[in-house]
Amino acid sequence: MDSSTQHMLEDSYMETVEEALGAGHNEDTAHTEGVTAAAMVLAAMEGMEDAMARAEVDTMSFHPGMLDDT
Repeated sequence: MDSSTQHMLEDSYMETVEEALGAGHNEDTAHTEGVTAAAMVLAAMEGMEDAMARAEVDTMSFHPGMLDDT
């Protein structure tokens, strides 16, 4: 995966987590929503099955604590 795609997935994840936390969801729910959003982007961009995209995003080690790093 190229760096621009990875960056786009990270942005999608982080924006979704931030929105979920802002809406009062806990970190686990926010993480799940973020991974789902990033997987949807990847599936659409690469034309891959949802489960395959989800598995790929799961390997990226995204977590809600990344918000603290920005």
